[in-house]
Amino acid sequence: MASITIRNLDESVKRRLRMRAAKHGRSMEEEAREILKIGVATSEREPNMYESIRALFEPLGGVKLPEFPDQPIGEPIRFDE
Repeated sequence: MASITIRNLDESVKRRLRMRAAKHGRSMEEEAREILKIGVATSEREPNMYESIRALFEPLGGVKLPEFPDQPIGEPIRFDE
């Protein structure tokens, strides 16, 4: 497996990486590998709306939506009357 060294990393980036790694229960090195893996994988294909919205909200903790019933809420609208 290959190794790389990242020089001149801004202290604020290092701090955020450390915080993100702790949040995910990983080492900083493991977190950096995951970020690179995701970044390379997503840059190879066209972005879609789902990924764009998720990228906006995931750092904020995501969005929890309520469960919706699998049945109609009311009678369907009829246009033949």
